[in-house]
Amino acid sequence: MAWLSWMCLLFMLFNTCSSANSSSSLSSRHLCHPNDSFALLQFKNSFYSSRTIFWEKGKDCCEWRGVTCGKVTGHVIGLNLGLSGLQGNIHSNCSLFFLRHLERLDLSDNDFRGSPISSKFGGFESLTYLDLSFSNFNGPVPPEISHLSNLVSLNLSLPNVRLDTLSFNRIVKNLTNLRELNLYTVDMSLVVPDSFKNLSSSLSTLRLSRCNLQGKFPESIFRRPNLRLLYLGYNRNLTGYFPKSNWSSPLETLRLSYTRISVDWHHLTRNFKSLRDLSLRNCSFVGPYPALPGNLTQIMQLDLSHNGFGGQIPWSLLKLERLTNLDLSGNNYVGQFPEVDRNSTSISSLYDFSEKQQVVPIPRHLTELDLYENLLNGTIPSWLGSLPSLEVLSVASNQLSGDIIEFQSSHSLTRLDFSDNKLHGLIPRSIFELEKVTELDLSSNNLSGIVEFEKFSKLQSLSYLNLSSNHLSLSFHHLSNNTWPQFSILALSSCNISEFPYFLRASQNLETLDLSHNKIQGEVPKWLSDVAKDSLRQLDLSYNFFTGVVRQFRWKNLRYLNLGSNSLQGELPIPPPSTIFFFISNNQLTGEMPPTICSLSRLQILDLSNNKLSGKIHQCLGNFSQSLSVLDLRKNKFDGMIPMTFSKGNVLRNLGLDGNQLEGPLPPSLLTCRDLEVLDVGNNKIHDTFPNWLESLPKLQVLILRSNKFHGAIGNPKSNFPFQKLRIMDLSHNLFSGLLPTKYFENLAAMINSQEHELKYMGEGYYHDTVVVTIKGFEIEMVKIQTFFTSIDFSNNGFIGEISNVIGKLKSLKGLNFSNNELTGTIPPSFGELSNLEWLDLSSNGLVGEILGQLTKLTSLSKFNVSENQLVGSIPHGKQFDTFENDSYSGNTGLCGLPLSKTCGAHQSPPSSFGQEGDLEHGNGFDWKVVLMGYVSGVVIGISVGYLVLSNGKPNWLVKVVRRKQRRRTVEITQRRA
Repeated sequence: MAWLSWMCLLFMLFNTCSSANSSSSLSSRHLCHPNDSFALLQFKNSFYSSRTIFWEKGKDCCEWRGVTCGKVTGHVIGLNLGLSGLQGNIHSNCSLFFLRHLERLDLSDNDFRGSPISSKFGGFESLTYLDLSFSNFNGPVPPEISHLSNLVSLNLSLPNVRLDTLSFNRIVKNLTNLRELNLYTVDMSLVVPDSFKNLSSSLSTLRLSRCNLQGKFPESIFRRPNLRLLYLGYNRNLTGYFPKSNWSSPLETLRLSYTRISVDWHHLTRNFKSLRDLSLRNCSFVGPYPALPGNLTQIMQLDLSHNGFGGQIPWSLLKLERLTNLDLSGNNYVGQFPEVDRNSTSISSLYDFSEKQQVVPIPRHLTELDLYENLLNGTIPSWLGSLPSLEVLSVASNQLSGDIIEFQSSHSLTRLDFSDNKLHGLIPRSIFELEKVTELDLSSNNLSGIVEFEKFSKLQSLSYLNLSSNHLSLSFHHLSNNTWPQFSILALSSCNISEFPYFLRASQNLETLDLSHNKIQGEVPKWLSDVAKDSLRQLDLSYNFFTGVVRQFRWKNLRYLNLGSNSLQGELPIPPPSTIFFFISNNQLTGEMPPTICSLSRLQILDLSNNKLSGKIHQCLGNFSQSLSVLDLRKNKFDGMIPMTFSKGNVLRNLGLDGNQLEGPLPPSLLTCRDLEVLDVGNNKIHDTFPNWLESLPKLQVLILRSNKFHGAIGNPKSNFPFQKLRIMDLSHNLFSGLLPTKYFENLAAMINSQEHELKYMGEGYYHDTVVVTIKGFEIEMVKIQTFFTSIDFSNNGFIGEISNVIGKLKSLKGLNFSNNELTGTIPPSFGELSNLEWLDLSSNGLVGEILGQLTKLTSLSKFNVSENQLVGSIPHGKQFDTFENDSYSGNTGLCGLPLSKTCGAHQSPPSSFGQEGDLEHGNGFDWKVVLMGYVSGVVIGISVGYLVLSNGKPNWLVKVVRRKQRRRTVEITQRRA
């Protein structure tokens, strides 16, 4: 940069020598002052951009693009270089600082680096307008900004810039002429909100959204006499109140979304009479919910979304004559759309506020209506299709039924979203006439009929189309050579498509393509890898019948690729290095994992499960752990050792290796996986002792060691708080011996008192964790794991001794299997406290004594097996015990009573049932219908899975049941202990 310093020196010498003659010679020169022209040319040489390319020496700089000159002096007074592609650092010797007469400077939306303001900025004494927003500056705001005392408008919207209280107070003190202050996204977490009290009284615009403000915002700001626009949204720790007394504010725009400022609707509607734009998304309301508009007669844009409001929608808001945008989405509003008075041209008393029906004037000026994510029912009213100004209509995620309404052919709609409702019937003809529509989403309804895709060719502005998850049948026959819309997002999942849509060859702007859950056969066309090579980011072809796919993909920016659940054969294809999510499970792929998989260093989820892949697992997958969150290699034929190195600081959350041929011990480096929640190494050949070193993993919830060669006693914990989050523990079908690990049981905090009660599932984004649990000969694959699901399976080992009473502390436990061991003693009375237990298997042990009556309190119990023991006495009666069959008790010659044919003597009366019949509906978080499943049917899924089936009605999506004979060990007891 030495040459730049020399040029600046020459410029200053030239400036000194020529200043005396400048005024006398100005009239004989170009209008632009030569000093300023020289400075601009030097700036052009340092910062090339599209805006300065036509700045040429010898031409009047006042004619240059982005340059404004004073009419009298010829000095440059305005420089607009916003969005010009400028890059680099603005040094203190930059020629820009010699433009001493600048009044307006716009450098916004560029790619500068370093501190946003050099000390030389203080020399711009005439500057009244400064915009540096979104220019990639970083660091603290330097104090020189406060030297610009003539500033009227200042925009420092810079996400990587910090501002502390001292610097902000200097700005407030010296910039007394400010009318507009925009600090959007500036980090102001260290600024005390009381500092805003000293802002200029002439301030008309204050933008402080997303500034990480904290503390109480001064209510006096709401009283400012000249303040018209106030933006405080998305400061989640900002608190405060509106003034309580009567007052009047000139505010026209107020945005408080995602703050904790207390909103009193009564005070707001009484005192903010001039409001045109009000945004209260996800706010803290006090007092009654919004109903009547009050004095908001000037309101044009109103956002009350995501506040949890219930009851009827306040349709009276539609009487606001100026209202153009209304957003009530993300609430719990119920009821139906109102009727309208089509003859009403003015607001009158047309409101019946009964619960049945409301009549409102037709809102003719409405341009945007967002009601998605509520509980609205009934049909969509026809008057919505005739609103002349409506551009955006979203009623997604409600419970609306009936047909989709017809729209006027000349409609102004640009975005239409009816998704996730109960709408049925055909797609109306008028939909295909909405020539201005850019986004159309009809997904997740019950729409039916054959749709000729050619009809969409009329919608030339359409870039987003989603018809997924209906009962439609899309046909691509007889497609003409029409010009097709340039789709950016095309989602046609579950549309009964039987052929690949070849019109996509011309879709070079495609970003997302979803053709999953269809009936497309054959190979994925080779030309697809040439489509949208620069733009495609997401491709989903899962759940089809594809048999082959190209081995090399040419998409440069692909992020998500799902080829799962097809019939793909051959070797594993490797996606581009840009891939973050790769799914190719449930196919017929063979061969070894190619070494090119090591190029996918950005992977977060890799799912190769349910194939026939073989060979070694590459060590590089352990090194991916800096980004890799899910590694699912279940049900393949991989052999050798598990990768021995998992890098420190990794984010691995799920490691699924079940159903392979892996050998050796578990690698101790798994201890570096501090985010690990699921570890499944079941059904391999791993030879090791119990890995008690895993007990310190703070997030581990699922531990599956089933069907390996683990051996020896489990012993006692090595840490004070072992397995604190563990909820599913399966050690079955191994060679463990010794006593049951009582010390571990009494520390399983997540099973003792689960804090999870909502119906949520383990997993992340695109991937749901799965687990296989065994219940009475059935292996049930839970495709989605409830966060409150808990189970212990120690079956088919060599455990000895008695079952401890401490098991009764595990009150969240839903399944317990100790079968096929050598346990002795009695069934602990504490089992009667396991109120959430849904299956209990103690079969094939050496248990003695009676079946205690306390067990009849377990009203969620649907499967019970104590067969092949030495139990005696009468079988308890009542509640769930009246549903269990003979095989639950067989092999206990001392038991009597129903359902066995052996009757009890007079001295062997059945143990009484504890509790009353009302216990059937006890508060265990489950629908009582689950219990009835146990009474009326002998189906195995009388557990949490049953709850899911009843709730969602989609059991095939949630569970897979495979009948398999329970494998029994053929080795002798002495071999188990070896």
